Formats: sequence, C-alpha cells, structure tokens
Amino acid sequence: MNGMVLVHFQDESREIASEYKGGVGRYPSLEQATQPQIKSESHLLFSTNGSNHAPAQSHHPLPPIQPLLPDRYPETSQTTILDHPRENQTHQTHSNSDSVSYPSGQNPPPSSYSNPDQTLTPPNETRDYLNSPEETLFMQVFVEEVGLWMDSMDPMKHFSRLLPFHSLGEPMLLNAFLACGARHLTLVNPAYHDEKALHYYDTATRGLLKQLQNPNRDTVICATTAVILNVYEIMSERALQRMNHIAGARALIKECGWSARSTGIGAACFWLNVGMELLSCLHFNWRVAWEPDDWGVDMDFSRETESSREEIWTYRIVYIVAKIANFRASIPRHQEPTANEEHIRLQNRYAEWKNLRNLCDSWNESIPRTMHPMAFLYNYQTTSKSAFPEIWLIKRTTIVARLFYHTAVCLLSQINPLMSNEADEMHDLQMHHSHHICGIAAHVKDRGVASVALRSLAIAAECLIDRREQEEVLQIFEKISKETGWRIGFIHKELKQRWGWVDEEALRQQQMGSSSVLQSFQYQSSSQPSNLPPTPAVRRFAGITNPLMASADFTSQHHPYQSYYVAPNQHPHHNHYNF
Repeated sequence: MNGMVLVHFQDESREIASEYKGGVGRYPSLEQATQPQIKSESHLLFSTNGSNHAPAQSHHPLPPIQPLLPDRYPETSQTTILDHPRENQTHQTHSNSDSVSYPSGQNPPPSSYSNPDQTLTPPNETRDYLNSPEETLFMQVFVEEVGLWMDSMDPMKHFSRLLPFHSLGEPMLLNAFLACGARHLTLVNPAYHDEKALHYYDTATRGLLKQLQNPNRDTVICATTAVILNVYEIMSERALQRMNHIAGARALIKECGWSARSTGIGAACFWLNVGMELLSCLHFNWRVAWEPDDWGVDMDFSRETESSREEIWTYRIVYIVAKIANFRASIPRHQEPTANEEHIRLQNRYAEWKNLRNLCDSWNESIPRTMHPMAFLYNYQTTSKSAFPEIWLIKRTTIVARLFYHTAVCLLSQINPLMSNEADEMHDLQMHHSHHICGIAAHVKDRGVASVALRSLAIAAECLIDRREQEEVLQIFEKISKETGWRIGFIHKELKQRWGWVDEEALRQQQMGSSSVLQSFQYQSSSQPSNLPPTPAVRRFAGITNPLMASADFTSQHHPYQSYYVAPNQHPHHNHYNF
C-alpha cells in the first residue's frame, strides 16, 4: 500500500492477568497465540543508528470491557483542574540528593508482593492526599525520576509539580503515574518486580478505554493519561509489544487541538510527544509523522530574545532537528534518469541543506546569553581526567537545547549533498560538535536531560576515532544507565562494532583455536554496511514516515483504540484549565 506500514492496537490484558493469581479465569478461553519477541521499548529512543530494528506490530483486537457502554452517559462538564486548591496538604517526602540512592538500599513495603489478590487500584473518589506507603513511594519516584525528564522542556513542570496533585481526583491519571513510578523502581532496584507496575498500567489503560466510549468524557484528562502511558511503554524492557498508546496519545493530542501554539498542559503533552517521536526517528532514520511546518512554531528569531524564555528557543531547535531528520530520511536512493535531472535535484537538495545549516547558525547567534555556556574548560584545564572539554550550562532546558543544536550540526555535516563527510570542512565540523556533545554529557549532573543526552551521545560517539574517547563514552553510557535505569547495554556492542573493536569473547575463542569466530568482528571500513549486524528486513523501512504514527488520527480508517473510540460531543475548552 504505497510503502505504508499499518500499525494496529494490541491488547495484552490477558497476558497481564496471567501474572496474577486467578487472573486468567476472568477471561473466556481463547487459543493461545505466539507472541513475537522484540527488544526493549527503550530501543525506540536510545539505540544507535547502526541497528535499525523496527518494532513489529501484531493485530490482535482488544477484548471487550464489560459493560461496553452504559445505558446513558450523563451530560457532564469537564472537570476544572486545580480549581480548588487543597489547603494544608501533607504527604511523605524524602530527600534524593544522590541518583536513585533511596530505592537502591530500600526493600519494597511489606505489603507490596505478599498478597497478589489485594486490590491495587486506587479508590474512585477524590482524595486530599496519598495515605498508602506504597502509592507514596511510587509517586515520589515518578516525580523525582520520571517526571524529571518528562518536564525537561516545560517551564511549568506540569508532570512533576502540577498534575500529581490533580491525579488525586482522577484515578485513571493516578494509576498512570503510579505505573511509571513502579516501572522505574523495577529498572533500578532488583528487589522490585513487574507485578505492581503492570497492574497499575493495566488499570489505567482499562480506565482510559472505558472513558473513550463516553462522548461526554474529559478529553484533556484522556489525552494526558495516554501520554503518560506512552512513557510507561517506552520504559518497558519486557519482550512484549507494549506500544498500545504510542499512536493513541498522538491521536488524542490532535483531538484536543494541541500544537506548538498551545499553552499549559496542552503544550507540555505536545512537546513531550513530538520530542519522543523525534528521538525515535533519529534512530530509525524515519521522517517524523507530524510535519514540523504544521506544528505552528514561532520561528521569528527577533522575538523572545530575553532571558527566562529559554523554552521557546528549545522548541525552535527541536523544530530544526525535526526538519533535519526529515531531510536525512529523504536522501534519494536512486539517481534521476538523466544527468541534467540529477544535477537539478542535487542543487535543490544542497539549497535545502544550506537553509538548514543557516537556521542552526542563526539559532545559535540569536539565543539569549543564558543559553550559552557559563564556562568552557579544555580537558587539560580540568582535574576530572576526562578526554572531553567541560561545558557548564545552567538551566535544564538550556542543556537539552544545546544537545539538540550540536546534534543538528553533527548530522548536517554527515549529509551534505555536495561534499563527503570525509572532506576536511565537514570532518572538522562533525568532530567539533561531537566533542561538545560528549563534553556536555560527561560533566552534566542533571538526570532530567538523560533521554536527549543518550540519543545525542549515540550519534556523536559514532564519529569518535580516539580509543581513549571511545572508552570514556562507554563509561558515560554506563553511568547514565545506572542512574536512570534505562537498559542501553546493546549500545556498547553496536558502538564497538562501528569502531572496529575486536569482540573480547571472540578473541578468547580465537585463542582457543576458533579463529573463524573472530573473523566476523574484524575491522572493516565504516563506509561498508557489513561492519554492522545484518538487518535486511529493516533497511527497506529506512526513509519512510514513522510507521508507528501512520494512523495516529481518528479520521484514519485504522485509527487507534478501534472498537472503543467514540467521538466526543465537545472539544476541550483550554481556558477551563488552570494550568
């Protein structure tokens, strides 16, 4: 179908239920279907470019939620978020001066896994505060670890500072938060297991699906919940197809009319959603599904030049990187029939490349002073023994923006239509910005920038040729993985192959007489695709529009949440919400 890949919604509630005592008994019998195995969903964000394993999708329909539709939905107005501040709220807090140190030495609460039949779903009524040790822990972990990076481009910090309070009156939203917090704990502390995270995720998903059948639903809460559940899926490391909300979150965002022009929670959800998609597309070499020119970004660099407006400039560089991702994904695979036509196309491509390069330069020249480094120290000036310069950036959104900027120029240096990336000018440009990415990542202490740092670092690391620098990059990846829980060990293998390192296990086998094994890891020129693991099934997907978002619109015939979605009676009134 014109190269399109249809992505369908898959339900795993039966499999989730099987992990609980008596869970499967609640379902009618079905023939068991074999679940295809895929890598961690974090692979969508943090894999290196060399291994473009596109995730597969299965086509199992969701089982019905009973009852499918109530006899009648009341005509209700949408809830006013934070209209009634709760006075004298008290909730347990804990310090977190060190990276995830609090769960590492802490065992789960006594009730966590002792009774699998206990009810995990929060009550369906408004609370004044959390009063369960378990829920308090999971929410604290979400706020201090997960919400930290979700809010990296949001000046209002909706996910970590505002929405948790509103979730006290929205069980669906609360379950989504608790699922992410519990999921993070399973990543950083082996004492915690998937059971609770899966149950909270399943409960929130079922609550969302039920709401989607209500034409008088709160569309803002539904969209926000889907965005958070999408984050849970990205964090998932199980070999399951937990990508139910990737397209769904995007479709619900569009249903709310959110874009780069939105404010408040709409802007927070929009930028988190397009940001996660961009990181995936940079890995898989896909075009972003939502055309950047349709986002509505204000690209007038003469405006918003004062300090405290750094997020506006972060949005602008995200737009530029998305344009570069689309330019890279559209590199022609075949020449034009005639030399003249090929020459014209080449000149047009170069003009587009030059425009993107000028956008990057103009952005860097126009940003507020607060978005430039506070300090820059060459590696020989520091005591850190790092191979990279120390670049001190103060604000989190500034760090994210600078990483995107250096990534943008690094990518452009590799795809100049008229000049090879081995040419001196492009090579120097590539190494300069790669070293800046590594310098920022090597010295940053803010875990809230990890998601962008990992993707940028993976792109920059492929350019490195010095063994000392390569070894330090691997140490940086290990540090980030330990602090955040992201499962990114596969990046080590892919980078070593890209760099031409000899596999240690293969070397041992060679020393034992198995020289044939070693041969597959010998150095080959980076320009030869055989230097990478064979991925014939995926290569044909490179350059296409993100297939995971191919039907992320409720106007599409194959839209998300099939059999559940009912169009809402009214569109959200954004001014009705106080954040």
